[in-house]
Amino acid sequence: VTSIRGYLETLLACPDLPQEKKHIFLERAYNQTLRLSELISDMALISKMEEKSSNFAKTDVDIYEIANEVFFEFGERIAAKNVTVENLINPGTILPANRTLIYSIIRNMVENSLKYAGDDITLHLECSGPIDKYHHLTYYDTGHGVSEEHLERIFERFYRVSEGRTRDDGGSGLGLSIVKNAVAFHGGTIKAVTAHGGGLQFLFTLRRTN
Repeated sequence: VTSIRGYLETLLACPDLPQEKKHIFLERAYNQTLRLSELISDMALISKMEEKSSNFAKTDVDIYEIANEVFFEFGERIAAKNVTVENLINPGTILPANRTLIYSIIRNMVENSLKYAGDDITLHLECSGPIDKYHHLTYYDTGHGVSEEHLERIFERFYRVSEGRTRDDGGSGLGLSIVKNAVAFHGGTIKAVTAHGGGLQFLFTLRRTN
């Protein structure tokens, strides 16, 4: 908000600014409004999960199809960064779940990789089971990775990792907190580990029965 206000105050106080400079300030203010909107949306989602979880109805959803939708959404960024996608979930893997929250789980993990893991990487998603009433899922990227001391804290709200995964690309800082809460809503658990060969890996479960 402070950044937006500063840009707009400059524009109002200096009407004779060159048109190019005005455009730059307006563009920066607009980008800040996008980040603020993302923050508000993410905070609202977390609050609903914590306080009004009954509002999230469950239906039978196909995890494979949802993953493909997420990869399609990020198609341009995936192509621009020369990223390889591996969706190894079996088609027809059905789960009684809230579609919006399952989408958020996969979307936030993928977006985290695209923002911070670097170019020329692989995004990998697979599902095994059911085992003991749970689907066991693994997601990893082959990017920069995260140091061991950060792995237990990356699900905290607004927690930032400095090495390779910086705040330069924006974001609300709530993506992985949303992931953890959404997994818990579905009766599962999640942990972050270092993937074989480097990158960041998430191991999580989703309950396959109500």
